[in-house]
Amino acid sequence: MDIALITGSAGLIGAEAVRFFSKNGFQIVGIDNDMRKEFFGEEASTKWSREKLESEITDYFHYSDDIRDKVAMENIFKRYGNDIKIVIHTAAQPSHDWAAKDPFTDFTVNANGTLTLLEMTRQYCPDAVFIFTSTNKVYGDTPNELPLVELETRWEIDESHPYFENGIDEYMSVDQTKHSLFGASKLAADVLVQEYGKYFNMKTACFRGGCLTGPGHSPTELHGFLAYLMKCAITGKHYTIFGYKGKQVRDNIHSYDLVNAFWHFFQNPRIGEVYNMGGGRHSNCSMLEAINMCEEITGKKMNYTYSEVNRIGDHVWWISDVSKFKDHYPTWDYKYDIKDILIEIYQNSLFSDVK
Repeated sequence: MDIALITGSAGLIGAEAVRFFSKNGFQIVGIDNDMRKEFFGEEASTKWSREKLESEITDYFHYSDDIRDKVAMENIFKRYGNDIKIVIHTAAQPSHDWAAKDPFTDFTVNANGTLTLLEMTRQYCPDAVFIFTSTNKVYGDTPNELPLVELETRWEIDESHPYFENGIDEYMSVDQTKHSLFGASKLAADVLVQEYGKYFNMKTACFRGGCLTGPGHSPTELHGFLAYLMKCAITGKHYTIFGYKGKQVRDNIHSYDLVNAFWHFFQNPRIGEVYNMGGGRHSNCSMLEAINMCEEITGKKMNYTYSEVNRIGDHVWWISDVSKFKDHYPTWDYKYDIKDILIEIYQNSLFSDVK
């Protein structure tokens, strides 16, 4: 049977990929050791998601191994070999702030772990498609040098700029900029994924995500902006806006839409590709706009305060230009916009045992 090997399989994107590829006839090998709990505490644990996958999907086989463990990874890849048709690598340390507390763990998880997986793929299933969930933080704070205009509820790029129509494309430089240590470790992994494609002629792709979101998130203050915001809106928990007058703009892509993009790439893979992949002009919001939508959906006023200090390496305005991916895969399109995403998170939060 064809196998999809998915790292971070109990996380937001990993679990979405497990369900998607299982429905398309794949046996799933999931690797996830719940380091999210170690990073962010009990509320961020993905144990609930793993248990749900194991109870719902009969062809799901879970390994609680660390992607940095070469021996453990080699044993898994050697066991399944060329039956592995796709590797979807979503496991990561995902936070700017956390990375600065423990740079060694951040770098070894994000960079060394990716190298281990690439080399295992090259050795044991070289024809497999390798998809890496990269990040827009590989561009560092270069986006903050764009000519921005302050509007009532958001920062927006000047209408005369080439990025105004569709957002930021893949030609933006990743060099000579402050990335945060997280951004640097993810950039190292991103370049490795490209290089294994171009040097070894492997079918690899980096999907540089904006805000990845959906009801499958285990949100925490340091990661999972939209889901955490809605959680605070529902529970009345205090929320802090960090800098930029709360007008910072993010594009948000639902986990289903991202994994569906993975599927399209898998159907017709390319060598060492890079795609900016987010909500684009279709699905984006500022922090203030997101708060207003959460209050509208829940019928509650949010409990929040504002801090003048922004997070290091944070973007004032980010909207992904997904034109390149749409050009390569014209049948792909969005299923969800920003309002759809927030409503689904709200509905699932209300009726799920996991808040």
